[in-house]
Amino acid sequence: MTTNDWLPELILFSGNWSEYIERIYSIFRQDFVDDMPEFNSRPFRLKKIPIFKGKEATFWHLISEGEIEDERIPDLRRCERICWPRSIIDTGHLHGIKTWKNHRQGKTRVLLALEDFSYVVVLDERLEYYLLWTAYPVEREHQRRKLEREWRNFT
Repeated sequence: MTTNDWLPELILFSGNWSEYIERIYSIFRQDFVDDMPEFNSRPFRLKKIPIFKGKEATFWHLISEGEIEDERIPDLRRCERICWPRSIIDTGHLHGIKTWKNHRQGKTRVLLALEDFSYVVVLDERLEYYLLWTAYPVEREHQRRKLEREWRNFT
């Protein structure tokens, strides 16, 4: 069993949804708008469109789930971990993060997973930059095993 105590504390729901969204959005802005990270010596970009309620599409992808863009549903587990993607991108290499590429629907994605595959950050690899695509906790054991197999097949 691995420990992930190097990750930032969860940002727990405060009881007021509007205030909570603004709180986690300010963290997202700090981590990915005001101070963009780099990965493999390439800069980051965000998927800005569609803007929804004044916030970039990447933000909504980090805190919600669903296949249809305008029907995505907020997920508290994703919201609570809004600080994790930046930490994983910046210092994951020091903490056993598993990194691999996959190809789906003509896109090359870079996945960064915690050592136990319980959380994944997904980057869309572009020619000169990375697009932060999404990040999510992996709660089902069979999904973790699937990610681990994909990682093992890549390495």
